[in-house]
Amino acid sequence: QVQLVESGGGLVQPGGSLRLSCVVSRITFILYTMGWYRQAPGKQRELVATISSGGTTNYGDSVKDRFTISRDNMKNTVSLQMNNLKSEDTAVYYCNARYNRGKNDYWGQGTQVTVSP
Repeated sequence: QVQLVESGGGLVQPGGSLRLSCVVSRITFILYTMGWYRQAPGKQRELVATISSGGTTNYGDSVKDRFTISRDNMKNTVSLQMNNLKSEDTAVYYCNARYNRGKNDYWGQGTQVTVSP
């Protein structure tokens, strides 16, 4: 069974930083586009960032220049470095693994990020 396990969420003050990590098991990690998505209360899930198997990155407009996604293919891990956090970044953050035009699509259980004074 495929597993995506996120960690690193928590409470942080505005302007602070957090680093999320997602460890993936039971897939050929290097083939997958990895991503982070988030969902705030009452809102739809939205793209935060993705990184392709070749290392190409894509970011949501609201996080560009503040967040950085990276992957370690040796450790089957994808990370999200979040800097200059704002209250509007408060959400549950989900790790995603996607391959074969979405026919293989897996999600983690989510980790809460709360940005508050």
